[in-house]
Amino acid sequence: MSSVDEQLSIIKRGCDELLVEAELAERIATGRQLRVKLGMDPTAPDLHLGHTVVLNKLRQFQDLGHHVQFLIGDFTGMIGDPTGKNTTRPPLSREQIQDNARTYREQVFKILDPERTEILFNSEWSDKLGAAGMIRVASTYTVARMLERDDFGKRFRASQPIAIHEFLYPLMQGYDSVAMKCDIELGGTDQKFNLLVGRELQKHFGQRPQCILTMPLLEGLDGVNKMSKSLGNYVGIDEPPGEIFGKLMSISDELMWRYIELLSFESLQTIARWRREVADGRNPRDVKAGFAREIVARFHDPAAARHAEEEFEARFRQGAMPEDMAEVNVAAGNQPVPVAQVLKASGLTASTSEALRMIEQGGVRIDGERVADKSLKLDPGCTVVLQVGKRKFARVTLT
Repeated sequence: MSSVDEQLSIIKRGCDELLVEAELAERIATGRQLRVKLGMDPTAPDLHLGHTVVLNKLRQFQDLGHHVQFLIGDFTGMIGDPTGKNTTRPPLSREQIQDNARTYREQVFKILDPERTEILFNSEWSDKLGAAGMIRVASTYTVARMLERDDFGKRFRASQPIAIHEFLYPLMQGYDSVAMKCDIELGGTDQKFNLLVGRELQKHFGQRPQCILTMPLLEGLDGVNKMSKSLGNYVGIDEPPGEIFGKLMSISDELMWRYIELLSFESLQTIARWRREVADGRNPRDVKAGFAREIVARFHDPAAARHAEEEFEARFRQGAMPEDMAEVNVAAGNQPVPVAQVLKASGLTASTSEALRMIEQGGVRIDGERVADKSLKLDPGCTVVLQVGKRKFARVTLT
């Protein structure tokens, strides 16, 4: 096992905050395996690159010789995590949770070592608590302390409803840490309050409080919102190689660095060199392609990555698609937008009727694919390359 300083250097790379570093260093210095917790509620059927930011960090703990506990929140998923929500979130059914959990188990081993991963379900201890146990856990926190959480506080001040069951979520996530006796818990920056509740509950139950490591949230392909399948701005780790490669090539040159810093396994020195080379005139597209190959190879294999790049080049570069095309944002609100309206709003056609006519004539492509359906709609948050005729191109983001 590496020295304390070496381990801390690896653990802290890319993280947002480590609480408390001195406590973690002390635990590492004992030489024992740390119990490292990451919990995920299976509220959607697939994992995307946003999830892998923290999963990659969990794998690093495994590589350092520590014991990883991957917790599937089949109980807390039924409550529904209110983090970042300005309205009460409807809970999922046990059946929905179980279906999604099966997919999570399959996909998470694309990143974690199955031989060194303990899979846990929090229903194992939460179901056994019963009403009396839930009341005991609830008695450890006050409403005033719950309102210290940013999203709860904002909703309270705005007179927006907060359901009582939402207060149970951070408490039950915290109780998971008690049940698992974990040394450190990982999560996104939006989970900090919940992770701190875990520390407090461990103290209450006579355990040494866990350390906390928060990781940044990855923006989606739109470069604005957190990556989310519901917003359509995601890259799924189980998607076909060509789909992953094409989506990563569609991100802006500025967003590319954010993705590389949070997702690439290349050394910090290598990434710094790439930045210098681009500043000195290297085409950022070359760096982006190398990064896309790395990600495709990680979730498929190197041969699939090479094939995906060759297909991309044949479809886009040889199709005379300009590398330096217009970047356009089109307001979408929360509803899908008909492609004809997007073409007009992006300036590629003078009117929606012209757009419909061009679709009928086979003159409209999205990401290189011919559009045949005039009723096609594009989802909010997505970024696509639109082509009208042979010479009109735009990279369009629906915001």
